[in-house]
Amino acid sequence: MTDILRISAAVAEALAKGRPVVALETSIVGQGLPAPHNLRAARECEAAIREEGATPATVGVLDGQIHVGLDDAELVRIATAAIKVSSRDLGPAIAHGAVGATTVAATMRAAAMAGIRFLATGGIGGVHRGHPEDESADLVELGRTQVAVFCAGAKIILDLALTLERLESLSVPVLGYGCDEFPAFYTARSGCPISARVDGPDDTAAALRAAWATGARGVVVAVPPPGELEDAEKIVQRALRELAGVSGPEVTPRLLARVAELSGGRSLDLNVELVVNNARVAARVAGGIID
Repeated sequence: MTDILRISAAVAEALAKGRPVVALETSIVGQGLPAPHNLRAARECEAAIREEGATPATVGVLDGQIHVGLDDAELVRIATAAIKVSSRDLGPAIAHGAVGATTVAATMRAAAMAGIRFLATGGIGGVHRGHPEDESADLVELGRTQVAVFCAGAKIILDLALTLERLESLSVPVLGYGCDEFPAFYTARSGCPISARVDGPDDTAAALRAAWATGARGVVVAVPPPGELEDAEKIVQRALRELAGVSGPEVTPRLLARVAELSGGRSLDLNVELVVNNARVAARVAGGIID
Protein backbone atom coordinates (compact mmCIF):
# COMPACT_ATOMS: atom_id res chain seq x y z
CA MET A 1 0.00 0.00 0.00
CA THR A 2 1.26 3.45 -0.95
CA ASP A 3 -0.30 6.89 -1.15
CA ILE A 4 -1.40 6.20 -4.72
CA LEU A 5 -2.09 2.45 -4.49
CA ARG A 6 -4.98 1.16 -2.39
CA ILE A 7 -5.23 -2.63 -2.12
CA SER A 8 -8.45 -3.98 -0.64
CA ALA A 9 -8.27 -6.08 2.53
CA ALA A 10 -9.37 -9.23 0.71
CA VAL A 11 -6.75 -8.85 -2.03
CA ALA A 12 -4.01 -7.93 0.45
CA GLU A 13 -4.79 -10.99 2.57
CA ALA A 14 -4.75 -13.30 -0.46
CA LEU A 15 -1.42 -11.93 -1.64
CA ALA A 16 0.11 -12.17 1.84
CA LYS A 17 -0.96 -15.81 2.13
CA GLY A 18 0.19 -16.77 -1.38
CA ARG A 19 -3.31 -17.41 -2.66
CA PRO A 20 -4.19 -16.94 -6.35
CA VAL A 21 -5.38 -13.46 -7.36
CA VAL A 22 -6.75 -12.39 -10.76
CA ALA A 23 -6.93 -8.74 -11.78
CA LEU A 24 -9.87 -7.42 -13.81
CA GLU A 25 -9.95 -4.26 -15.91
CA THR A 26 -12.84 -1.81 -15.78
CA SER A 27 -12.87 -0.21 -19.23
CA ILE A 28 -15.45 -2.87 -20.03
CA VAL A 29 -17.57 -1.36 -17.24
CA GLY A 30 -16.96 2.30 -18.02
CA GLN A 31 -16.91 2.28 -21.81
CA GLY A 32 -16.87 -1.21 -23.35
CA LEU A 33 -20.38 -2.44 -22.62
CA PRO A 34 -23.69 -0.62 -22.15
CA ALA A 35 -25.87 -1.07 -19.07
CA PRO A 36 -26.84 -3.57 -17.76
CA HIS A 37 -24.26 -5.75 -19.52
CA ASN A 38 -21.32 -3.82 -18.05
CA LEU A 39 -22.05 -4.51 -14.39
CA ARG A 40 -23.28 -8.00 -15.18
CA ALA A 41 -19.91 -8.79 -16.77
CA ALA A 42 -17.96 -7.36 -13.83
CA ARG A 43 -19.99 -9.15 -11.19
CA GLU A 44 -20.04 -12.49 -13.01
CA CYS A 45 -16.27 -12.33 -13.59
CA GLU A 46 -15.69 -11.82 -9.88
CA ALA A 47 -18.08 -14.65 -9.04
CA ALA A 48 -16.36 -17.03 -11.49
CA ILE A 49 -12.95 -16.26 -10.00
CA ARG A 50 -14.22 -16.90 -6.47
CA GLU A 51 -15.84 -20.17 -7.57
CA GLU A 52 -12.40 -21.36 -8.69
CA GLY A 53 -10.87 -20.58 -5.29
CA ALA A 54 -9.11 -17.36 -6.30
CA THR A 55 -9.60 -13.74 -5.29
CA PRO A 56 -10.75 -11.12 -7.83
CA ALA A 57 -8.94 -7.78 -7.89
CA THR A 58 -10.98 -5.39 -10.01
CA VAL A 59 -8.98 -2.24 -10.74
CA GLY A 60 -10.09 1.37 -11.09
CA VAL A 61 -9.01 4.91 -10.25
CA LEU A 62 -10.99 6.64 -7.51
CA ASP A 63 -10.38 9.57 -5.17
CA GLY A 64 -6.75 10.10 -6.14
CA GLN A 65 -5.69 6.46 -5.87
CA ILE A 66 -5.45 3.29 -7.93
CA HIS A 67 -7.82 0.85 -6.28
CA VAL A 68 -6.91 -2.83 -6.58
CA GLY A 69 -10.03 -4.64 -5.42
CA LEU A 70 -13.29 -2.71 -5.74
CA ASP A 71 -16.50 -3.19 -3.80
CA ASP A 72 -19.86 -3.09 -5.55
CA ALA A 73 -20.54 0.56 -4.76
CA GLU A 74 -17.20 1.50 -6.32
CA LEU A 75 -18.01 -0.57 -9.39
CA VAL A 76 -21.27 1.34 -9.76
CA ARG A 77 -19.38 4.65 -9.54
CA ILE A 78 -17.19 3.57 -12.45
CA ALA A 79 -20.19 2.34 -14.43
CA THR A 80 -21.96 5.66 -13.89
CA ALA A 81 -19.34 8.27 -14.78
CA ALA A 82 -15.77 7.21 -15.54
CA ILE A 83 -13.16 8.39 -17.98
CA LYS A 84 -11.06 5.84 -19.86
CA VAL A 85 -7.62 5.49 -18.27
CA SER A 86 -4.72 3.83 -20.06
CA SER A 87 -1.25 3.45 -18.60
CA ARG A 88 -0.17 6.92 -19.80
CA ASP A 89 -3.22 8.45 -18.09
CA LEU A 90 -2.70 7.03 -14.61
CA GLY A 91 -0.68 9.96 -13.29
CA PRO A 92 -3.05 12.73 -14.40
CA ALA A 93 -6.13 10.73 -13.35
CA ILE A 94 -4.69 10.23 -9.87
CA ALA A 95 -3.57 13.86 -9.55
CA HIS A 96 -6.95 15.21 -10.65
CA GLY A 97 -9.04 12.86 -8.50
CA ALA A 98 -10.79 11.40 -11.55
CA VAL A 99 -13.14 8.46 -11.61
CA GLY A 100 -11.25 6.21 -14.01
CA ALA A 101 -12.00 2.94 -15.78
CA THR A 102 -8.69 1.20 -16.46
CA THR A 103 -7.77 -0.38 -19.79
CA VAL A 104 -5.78 -3.60 -20.09
CA ALA A 105 -2.55 -1.58 -20.20
CA ALA A 106 -3.36 0.43 -17.06
CA THR A 107 -4.65 -2.66 -15.26
CA MET A 108 -1.45 -4.54 -16.07
CA ARG A 109 0.56 -1.67 -14.62
CA ALA A 110 -1.57 -1.60 -11.45
CA ALA A 111 -1.49 -5.39 -11.10
CA ALA A 112 2.31 -5.42 -11.32
CA MET A 113 2.52 -2.66 -8.72
CA ALA A 114 0.40 -4.79 -6.38
CA GLY A 115 2.29 -8.04 -7.08
CA ILE A 116 -0.43 -9.71 -9.20
CA ARG A 117 0.57 -11.71 -12.27
CA PHE A 118 -2.79 -12.68 -13.76
CA LEU A 119 -5.34 -10.55 -15.56
CA ALA A 120 -8.56 -11.45 -17.36
CA THR A 121 -10.28 -9.36 -20.02
CA GLY A 122 -12.47 -9.80 -23.07
CA GLY A 123 -10.04 -8.91 -25.82
CA ILE A 124 -6.76 -7.01 -25.89
CA GLY A 125 -6.19 -3.93 -28.00
CA GLY A 126 -3.97 -4.12 -31.05
CA VAL A 127 -3.22 -2.63 -34.46
CA HIS A 128 -6.19 -0.97 -36.16
CA ARG A 129 -7.31 -2.13 -39.59
CA GLY A 130 -6.06 0.18 -42.32
CA HIS A 131 -4.10 2.27 -39.81
CA PRO A 132 -0.98 0.36 -38.74
CA GLU A 133 0.30 3.50 -37.02
CA ASP A 134 -2.66 3.30 -34.62
CA GLU A 135 -1.52 0.78 -32.06
CA SER A 136 -2.97 0.08 -28.62
CA ALA A 137 -0.85 0.74 -25.54
CA ASP A 138 -1.85 -2.77 -24.45
CA LEU A 139 0.83 -4.17 -26.77
CA VAL A 140 3.59 -1.96 -25.40
CA GLU A 141 2.60 -2.80 -21.83
CA LEU A 142 2.67 -6.51 -22.65
CA GLY A 143 6.24 -6.05 -23.83
CA ARG A 144 7.42 -4.68 -20.49
CA THR A 145 5.13 -5.78 -17.65
CA GLN A 146 5.26 -9.30 -16.21
CA VAL A 147 1.57 -10.18 -16.23
CA ALA A 148 -0.30 -12.97 -18.06
CA VAL A 149 -3.36 -11.63 -19.87
CA PHE A 150 -6.18 -14.10 -20.52
CA CYS A 151 -8.34 -12.98 -23.43
CA ALA A 152 -10.37 -14.19 -26.42
CA GLY A 153 -7.65 -12.81 -28.69
CA ALA A 154 -7.76 -9.18 -29.80
CA LYS A 155 -10.97 -7.33 -30.58
CA ILE A 156 -12.24 -8.50 -33.99
CA ILE A 157 -12.41 -4.93 -35.31
CA LEU A 158 -8.58 -4.88 -35.28
CA ASP A 159 -6.00 -6.22 -37.72
CA LEU A 160 -5.26 -9.53 -36.04
CA ALA A 161 -2.33 -10.52 -38.27
CA LEU A 162 -0.51 -7.21 -37.70
CA THR A 163 -1.32 -7.37 -33.99
CA LEU A 164 0.38 -10.77 -33.76
CA GLU A 165 3.37 -9.50 -35.74
CA ARG A 166 3.73 -6.60 -33.32
CA LEU A 167 3.53 -8.95 -30.33
CA GLU A 168 6.26 -11.07 -31.91
CA SER A 169 8.45 -7.98 -32.32
CA LEU A 170 7.90 -7.21 -28.65
CA SER A 171 8.89 -10.81 -27.70
CA VAL A 172 5.46 -11.46 -26.17
CA PRO A 173 4.56 -15.17 -26.13
CA VAL A 174 1.04 -15.89 -27.40
CA LEU A 175 -0.25 -19.16 -25.97
CA GLY A 176 -3.32 -20.78 -27.47
CA TYR A 177 -5.41 -22.31 -24.70
CA GLY A 178 -6.46 -25.58 -26.33
CA CYS A 179 -6.16 -24.03 -29.79
CA ASP A 180 -3.61 -23.65 -32.58
CA GLU A 181 -4.68 -20.29 -33.94
CA PHE A 182 -5.52 -16.88 -32.52
CA PRO A 183 -9.18 -16.53 -31.56
CA ALA A 184 -10.99 -13.63 -33.23
CA PHE A 185 -12.97 -12.51 -30.18
CA TYR A 186 -16.46 -13.41 -31.42
CA THR A 187 -15.18 -16.51 -33.25
CA ALA A 188 -12.73 -19.25 -32.34
CA ARG A 189 -10.77 -19.17 -35.59
CA SER A 190 -8.93 -16.35 -37.32
CA GLY A 191 -6.55 -18.24 -39.58
CA CYS A 192 -3.61 -16.69 -37.71
CA PRO A 193 -1.28 -19.21 -36.01
CA ILE A 194 -0.08 -18.59 -32.47
CA SER A 195 3.43 -19.16 -31.11
CA ALA A 196 2.60 -22.16 -28.89
CA ARG A 197 -0.33 -24.25 -27.73
CA VAL A 198 -1.12 -25.14 -24.11
CA ASP A 199 -3.70 -27.67 -22.98
CA GLY A 200 -5.35 -27.16 -19.62
CA PRO A 201 -4.44 -25.23 -16.47
CA ASP A 202 -1.40 -27.30 -15.48
CA ASP A 203 0.23 -27.06 -18.91
CA THR A 204 -0.46 -23.33 -19.04
CA ALA A 205 0.95 -22.78 -15.54
CA ALA A 206 4.11 -24.68 -16.48
CA ALA A 207 4.55 -22.63 -19.67
CA LEU A 208 4.11 -19.36 -17.76
CA ARG A 209 6.60 -20.38 -15.07
CA ALA A 210 9.18 -21.26 -17.70
CA ALA A 211 8.53 -18.12 -19.73
CA TRP A 212 8.98 -15.86 -16.72
CA ALA A 213 12.05 -17.81 -15.53
CA THR A 214 13.67 -17.15 -18.93
CA GLY A 215 13.00 -13.42 -18.95
CA ALA A 216 9.59 -13.04 -20.59
CA ARG A 217 7.48 -10.10 -19.49
CA GLY A 218 3.83 -10.07 -20.52
CA VAL A 219 2.24 -13.23 -21.90
CA VAL A 220 -1.01 -13.52 -23.86
CA VAL A 221 -3.11 -16.59 -23.11
CA ALA A 222 -5.66 -16.72 -25.92
CA VAL A 223 -8.84 -18.58 -24.95
CA PRO A 224 -11.42 -19.46 -27.64
CA PRO A 225 -14.84 -17.92 -26.89
CA PRO A 226 -17.50 -20.29 -25.51
CA GLY A 227 -19.86 -19.38 -28.37
CA GLU A 228 -19.67 -17.71 -31.77
CA LEU A 229 -21.32 -14.76 -33.47
CA GLU A 230 -22.77 -15.75 -36.82
CA ASP A 231 -21.45 -13.67 -39.76
CA ALA A 232 -19.11 -11.83 -37.39
CA GLU A 233 -16.68 -10.71 -40.10
CA LYS A 234 -19.47 -9.43 -42.38
CA ILE A 235 -20.93 -7.44 -39.50
CA VAL A 236 -17.54 -5.95 -38.62
CA GLN A 237 -16.83 -5.02 -42.24
CA ARG A 238 -20.15 -3.17 -42.48
CA ALA A 239 -19.50 -1.34 -39.20
CA LEU A 240 -16.04 -0.32 -40.42
CA ARG A 241 -17.48 1.07 -43.66
CA GLU A 242 -20.18 3.02 -41.86
CA LEU A 243 -17.77 4.55 -39.34
CA ALA A 244 -14.84 5.13 -41.67
CA GLY A 245 -14.64 8.80 -40.67
CA VAL A 246 -14.35 8.17 -36.93
CA SER A 247 -10.88 8.50 -35.41
CA GLY A 248 -9.13 8.73 -32.06
CA PRO A 249 -10.19 7.08 -28.81
CA GLU A 250 -13.83 6.90 -29.95
CA VAL A 251 -13.07 4.37 -32.70
CA THR A 252 -13.24 1.18 -30.65
CA PRO A 253 -16.34 1.94 -28.54
CA ARG A 254 -18.24 3.30 -31.56
CA LEU A 255 -17.39 0.26 -33.66
CA LEU A 256 -18.30 -2.19 -30.92
CA ALA A 257 -21.59 -0.37 -30.35
CA ARG A 258 -22.43 -0.61 -34.05
CA VAL A 259 -21.53 -4.32 -34.09
CA ALA A 260 -23.97 -4.77 -31.20
CA GLU A 261 -26.72 -3.02 -33.16
CA LEU A 262 -26.08 -5.01 -36.33
CA SER A 263 -26.03 -8.32 -34.43
CA GLY A 264 -29.30 -7.61 -32.66
CA GLY A 265 -27.54 -7.54 -29.30
CA ARG A 266 -26.03 -11.01 -29.62
CA SER A 267 -22.49 -9.60 -29.55
CA LEU A 268 -23.19 -8.08 -26.11
CA ASP A 269 -24.31 -11.38 -24.61
CA LEU A 270 -21.34 -13.17 -26.15
CA ASN A 271 -18.99 -10.50 -24.86
CA VAL A 272 -20.20 -11.14 -21.31
CA GLU A 273 -19.95 -14.92 -21.78
CA LEU A 274 -16.41 -14.82 -23.11
CA VAL A 275 -15.00 -12.44 -20.51
CA VAL A 276 -16.48 -14.55 -17.71
CA ASN A 277 -14.99 -17.65 -19.33
CA ASN A 278 -11.59 -15.96 -19.53
CA ALA A 279 -11.79 -15.00 -15.85
CA ARG A 280 -12.59 -18.59 -14.92
CA VAL A 281 -9.65 -19.95 -16.94
CA ALA A 282 -7.29 -17.34 -15.46
CA ALA A 283 -8.32 -18.33 -11.93
CA ARG A 284 -7.73 -22.01 -12.65
CA VAL A 285 -4.26 -21.33 -14.02
CA ALA A 286 -3.39 -18.89 -11.22
CA GLY A 287 -4.25 -21.64 -8.74
CA GLY A 288 -1.47 -23.74 -10.22
CA ILE A 289 1.26 -21.16 -9.70
CA ILE A 290 2.44 -20.41 -6.19
CA ASP A 291 5.42 -18.04 -5.92
